[in-house]
Amino acid sequence: MTNIADDVLADLLARVRRLEDERDIARLIASYGPLVDAGEADAVSGLWADDGVYDVEGWLMRGRADIHAMVESPQHQGLIGRGCVHFHSPAVIAVNGGVASAVCETILLVRRDDSPDGHSRGFTVQRGGATHFELRRADVSMHGWEVVRRTTRLLDGSAESTELLSRARLSGGATAREPDADRRA
Repeated sequence: MTNIADDVLADLLARVRRLEDERDIARLIASYGPLVDAGEADAVSGLWADDGVYDVEGWLMRGRADIHAMVESPQHQGLIGRGCVHFHSPAVIAVNGGVASAVCETILLVRRDDSPDGHSRGFTVQRGGATHFELRRADVSMHGWEVVRRTTRLLDGSAESTELLSRARLSGGATAREPDADRRA
């Protein structure tokens, strides 16, 4: 009887760990939008591994310093000053030990200044994207996980953006695997 109880306990502990990992990853991904819209360059860049990559529509950032610089760039600060919302849909997450994968859709909304009195009449969708995250368990991180690579492509009907979305494989969750050295740019 003890072996069965031990097996059940081990299974429950593994399931709780996986759920906690998925929750922590979902929180990490969800934190990106508010942090980047607030211009929190240290916090945004801290979501990535030291050697992490952010590949968004032809703009390749390597390491935390590049990501920090993007948040502080005049272009991004202009978005913040105008009013913007970076939104991520709930992610499909798969955890495989110390690595994970997540897929979500993203939109960037920008406030419109289209009234004669200077008041906004709402927001426009500036960009819609397919996003794939590769993550690994971090020794030191506010979330316990860090982004190894984030790839975002414009949802323009291209095979590349569709392929990123198909990585969600909703029937079995996203496919988490050890990052390939040659893919880590």
